[in-house]
Amino acid sequence: MGKLILKEISTRAPKDFDKAATKGKTAKILEELDELQNLLYASSKYSVLVVIQGMDASGKDGTIRNVFGSMNPQGVTVASFKAPTSEELSHDFLWRIHKVAPAKGMIQLFNRSHYEDVLVTRVHRWCDDKTAKKRMKAINDFEKLLKDHNNTHILKFYLHISPEEQQERLKERLADNTKQWKYNEKDFEEAKLWDKYMQYYEDCFEACNEVPWIVVPADQNWYKEYVIAKALRDLLKSLDMQFPGLKKG
Repeated sequence: MGKLILKEISTRAPKDFDKAATKGKTAKILEELDELQNLLYASSKYSVLVVIQGMDASGKDGTIRNVFGSMNPQGVTVASFKAPTSEELSHDFLWRIHKVAPAKGMIQLFNRSHYEDVLVTRVHRWCDDKTAKKRMKAINDFEKLLKDHNNTHILKFYLHISPEEQQERLKERLADNTKQWKYNEKDFEEAKLWDKYMQYYEDCFEACNEVPWIVVPADQNWYKEYVIAKALRDLLKSLDMQFPGLKKG
C-alpha cells in the first residue's frame, strides 16, 4: 500500500452506483455468505478475522448487524475492546486480543481492535511515539502469526466517514429515543480531535499494511455494507473449502 491521505479519499459512493440496485446486489451477496459461512464452519480448515475500525458514529454496530446478522451465530462471534481492565493492563497489550482470536471454522469480528492501542492512546498521549512504533511492529508480527499458524485470513476495514456526517449522526443520537442509549457526552469532545485521529490512522495504514487496509466510504450505509459484504464473499469464495465426508468410526 502507498501512503494513504484520508482527506483525499471520498466518503461517499462513486456516482455511478445506484442505491436500489446496490442494495439488491448486497441482498444476493448475503445469501451467498450464509452458504459460504456454513462451508467455512463445516470444513474447519480456515478462520477469518474481520477488523472494523472507524470514528464514533461511523456505523460499526450497524455494519455488524446488517452484514453479519443473517449468518449462523454458531460460527460468527463479536469482540469489542474498550478501556482495558486492571488485569488486562498487567499484561502485554495484545494479551486480551489473542484470547479471542478466531478458531478454525470461525468468523471473528473485532468491533474496534488491537489498533486502539496505537490510536486513541496516541491521541491522548498515553502512549509515546517510540512505544507506538514498537506496538505496530508487534501487531504486524501478531497478524503474521495468525496467518501462518492458524490459517487465519484477515480483513481490515476502516469506515471512512466525513466529519460533517459524523456530527449529523451524533446529533441524531440526542433526538432519536431509539438511539439515545448510544449517546456519550465525550463523543463531541473526541470529535474535536479529528485531525489527530486522522494523522494516527494514516500512520497505522502505512506501518501496518502487510495485511492491507480497505478504506470503506461510510457516509452512505447502503454502500458501506455492499463493500464489506462483497470483500468477505470474495475472500471466502477464494478459499479451497469442501464439505467433509462421512465420519469414519
